[in-house]
Amino acid sequence: MLVLFETPAGFALFKVLDEGKLSSVEDLWKDFASSDNARKVVELKAFNKFENTSDALSAATLLIDSKPSKGLRKFLQKHCDGETLAVADSKLGNAIKEKLQIDCLHNSAVMELMRGLRNQLTELMSGLAEHDLGPMSLGLSHSLSRYKLKFSPEKVDTMIIQAIGLLDDLDKELNTYAMRVREWYGWHFPELTKIVADNIHYAKAVKMMGNRVNAVNLDFSEILPEEVEAELKEAAVISMGTEVNDLDLSNIRELCDQVLALSEYRAQLYDYLKSRMNTIAPNLTALVGELVGARLISHGGSLMNLAKQPGSTIQILGAEKALFRALKTKHATPKYGLIYHASLIGQAAPKHKGKISRSLAAKSALAIRYDALADGDDNSMGLESRIKLETRLRVLEGKELGRSAGSTKGKPKIEAYEKDRKGGGALITPAKTYNSAADLVLGQTTEETPKKSEVASKKRKHQEEEPTAEAAEEDGEQEKEKSKKKKKKSKDIEETPAAVTDASEKKKKKKSKEAEETPAADADGEKKKKKKKLDAEDAPMEIDVSAKKEKKKKKKHADE
Repeated sequence: MLVLFETPAGFALFKVLDEGKLSSVEDLWKDFASSDNARKVVELKAFNKFENTSDALSAATLLIDSKPSKGLRKFLQKHCDGETLAVADSKLGNAIKEKLQIDCLHNSAVMELMRGLRNQLTELMSGLAEHDLGPMSLGLSHSLSRYKLKFSPEKVDTMIIQAIGLLDDLDKELNTYAMRVREWYGWHFPELTKIVADNIHYAKAVKMMGNRVNAVNLDFSEILPEEVEAELKEAAVISMGTEVNDLDLSNIRELCDQVLALSEYRAQLYDYLKSRMNTIAPNLTALVGELVGARLISHGGSLMNLAKQPGSTIQILGAEKALFRALKTKHATPKYGLIYHASLIGQAAPKHKGKISRSLAAKSALAIRYDALADGDDNSMGLESRIKLETRLRVLEGKELGRSAGSTKGKPKIEAYEKDRKGGGALITPAKTYNSAADLVLGQTTEETPKKSEVASKKRKHQEEEPTAEAAEEDGEQEKEKSKKKKKKSKDIEETPAAVTDASEKKKKKKSKEAEETPAADADGEKKKKKKKLDAEDAPMEIDVSAKKEKKKKKKHADE
């Protein structure tokens, strides 16, 4: 069995002397611990050296794509007749087998063998020293990385990223320079700031005019409309600005030249960006425009990175700060980021901007993936998606118009009319009849009315019973208060002197005699008490009043 090994200097073929050692993969590394043991396992059979760096670079690039080069095919045909070839890449082995009909082998034992060969490569190849192999590998890696960077289609979008970044910087510089021109020349001709609103037209007018005295004799028709020109000439005559010398005006004119030069370069850069976007991302450009598409690519890092993002991420791309702030404070998350500046979202009403931005982000995600991964260069998919989004926007606006016109959900249905039914015009649906059973008439006796009356009588009884219970509770409280007062009186009696006690005993004796003499009167008194209790149940409020009067009388007696 032969082993194909790639080196920066060329391709090497090693003959495996003892194939039995490949069966034990775990112990194979011990055979390559030293150079003497490695020579017992493998032996160099042939070596194909690269002629120059370009030859090595072409062979390496083909190997990356799992394709054998022309020199490698000739080398293998010459030395691999009837032999099994061990390769490090299974795809390369399949390609060699198809083109050269050479049996190829790739497994874990082969990979471990390749590892041992790489460890003892300089010892196994006599003509290749270690100090020569290092510079060769370094030079080949540098040239290979430059080649990949130069011809990689994924890196073309770096031009778009740089162009849109420069375009934004130019806009900032232009605004800064234009405001400086207005402020500087405003000391001499302050009225011109309100007359000419556009910065580029302002700079051109200042460059042509110089001193405001010259404005009357100049023709501004190429720069300004006739009305603005007439207003400028009138204001120049009666201007309140200060006088300036020629040196100041020359510096102001040079600044105007810088503003005009930057504006021209910005226009050229925008045309370049437009052509690049239509070439690299035509579908995305058709959907959102050149500037928004370029900003999305720049924010994502590259077109391929942007193609890996879902539509929800593309929708809020550029609003990361607002998103994390909303998540932190538990508020509503933003509905759009950079995509807000697209023309479709600008056409939508404020109510529909969220819906349209979500739909546009979903379509943009599909368009980006089509541009990054598909082979076609046309923008048909982007145009179709744009048409669908425009129709959806019209549908949303039409719904709003219909609601305002009165087409609500509760609109009555129009029933079909059939003229020749039953000898005359009639509706297909039957006419609705009056339901007399639904009426509620006073005095009507039905089965449900007695039930209702029973329920009402039960409620009344319950309401009548509740105040009696409350009255009973109040009576209990009054009795408790009476018992407390009696105890207090007994204590007072114990504390009083003997004279008071004797008088009280005499009173008790008189009472006992009267009680013996009038038993019938006591019976009558008990009957009266029972009647009072019954009356208290019927009228709890009267009992409360009488109880209060009795309390007041007892207090007076106790005080006396």
